Amino acid sequence: MRLQIVAVGRRAPDWIETGFKTFAQRMPAHLPLSLRAVDAGAARRGGDWQRARAQEGEALLAATGAARRIALDEGGRAWSTRDLADYLDDAMQQGQDLAFMIGGADGLHGDCLAAAERRWSLSPLTFPHMLVRVVVAEQLYRAWTLLSGHPYHRG
Repeated sequence: MRLQIVAVGRRAPDWIETGFKTFAQRMPAHLPLSLRAVDAGAARRGGDWQRARAQEGEALLAATGAARRIALDEGGRAWSTRDLADYLDDAMQQGQDLAFMIGGADGLHGDCLAAAERRWSLSPLTFPHMLVRVVVAEQLYRAWTLLSGHPYHRG
């Protein structure tokens, strides 16, 4: 089983890449976590953010393949760490890959939301889309530690 974060934007600051790698490297070999970045929509350069978001949506959906899709979306449901751990456990029991989709500056296209099995809201706050990569990676690591009895999660 594999975990994948699929996100819009290829030029993440070094501190974002370092943060993501910190948690990805902590994941066990049987549950690897990877990041696949897709280009921001080309129409963004012309100011057409709606078309750009559609282009980004197509790229995100193509990159997720047959994995169970989870959309990171402010309109989604908030999950507790236990909720995420239970979801992760279910996917591990079924041997299904998970793909967490993170949109660009204008969020996810409706096609991504429609294709997602779940919509997850990290907070009522708005986060920079690059930072969400690190938060999701840390939460996946935390969920795995909760399932494995590791002391990282003490909540």
